[in-house]
Amino acid sequence: MWYLLHSSSINVRQKLCILSLCTSLLPRRRPKSKDLLKMAFAGILNEADIAAAIKDCAAADSFNYKTFFAKCGLSGKSADDVKKAFFVIDQDKSGFIEEDELKLFLQTFQAGARALTDGETKAFLNAGDSDGDGKIGVDEFALLVKA
Repeated sequence: MWYLLHSSSINVRQKLCILSLCTSLLPRRRPKSKDLLKMAFAGILNEADIAAAIKDCAAADSFNYKTFFAKCGLSGKSADDVKKAFFVIDQDKSGFIEEDELKLFLQTFQAGARALTDGETKAFLNAGDSDGDGKIGVDEFALLVKA
């Protein structure tokens, strides 16, 4: 490219085209993780409702999934919105929410939120895992949210 830009065989207009093409290939600024979380639930949940739900369970061993889903507004959403939320929470895109993803459940809603305690994680998993396979599928999640 350097050779082309300093060559006298091409005119200024051609040089500008080469420069604009090259700059369009440069990577854009990546959004910060906080921005990614906001975008992940955009159109599904209200940011203020999420913040209130997170605040309600800020203390260790205070998480209750029914209260959380009601407070953040997910329990009142359509089946399609609940599925969208499931796929945001399913961080590894396996089609299931596993125990390690449940542990960091609150952090998928808000960066900097606490991790669930082992007891909260186990209780959450037991409540949602109706077929006993040790993970929560999309249909199990939908039932859990609407419980």
